[in-house]
Amino acid sequence: MQVPVEQTIILSLKIALAAVAFNTPFCLFVGWYLARRQFRGKTLIETLVNMPLVVPPVVTGYFLLIVFGRKGLLGQWLYAATGLALSFSWQAAALAAAVVSFPLFANAVRVAIENVDPRLEEAARVLRAGRWRVYLQVTLPLSMNGIAAGLFLCFARSLGEFGATIMVAGNIPGRTQTIPLAIYSLVNQADEQQALILVGISILISYASLFAGQVLQRRWQGRKTHE
Repeated sequence: MQVPVEQTIILSLKIALAAVAFNTPFCLFVGWYLARRQFRGKTLIETLVNMPLVVPPVVTGYFLLIVFGRKGLLGQWLYAATGLALSFSWQAAALAAAVVSFPLFANAVRVAIENVDPRLEEAARVLRAGRWRVYLQVTLPLSMNGIAAGLFLCFARSLGEFGATIMVAGNIPGRTQTIPLAIYSLVNQADEQQALILVGISILISYASLFAGQVLQRRWQGRKTHE
């Protein structure tokens, strides 16, 4: 079954945006916590956060399948409680993309917050601002360009996810088949014309995402230099 190119693109963008939305609150918290807190076992947490960068994506996908599959550790409970089978759905593809791209976003947040002058946060605390108010009104605005750069990296990585996605979501046309999976299928079918179209579109979207991230990062670094 071959679906229109437009449908594949829209589905890929939907999954990538869902992955970014899912990651954002967790990355904002994890990045801040690692940047501003010292605690026993920090190295273990840092290693765990970065694991998706070095573990083969198919291993990550297999782990997600064990946990969230219909008979998985959490998946069977979720299915019994709600009737929702997460595996082999677009939501599973978004979850796979979110897990694989998480380190890029979390590390970008961490670096951005580490470069915020702690004295500015301390000044806000002297003025009786609470911890969360300082974070929301001082730390986040001052690190926003760096965080936004991480967001675009997360989006670009989510858009290109393949290995984990095919394990936990499959390669179902019109349902879980993203641009990379569609290219893989088209090449196997010797449909090089359609494959080249998707390759070109994928490169354009990825380049635009990375370009936007680089622009924001340069602006952020330029502002830090002037400070």
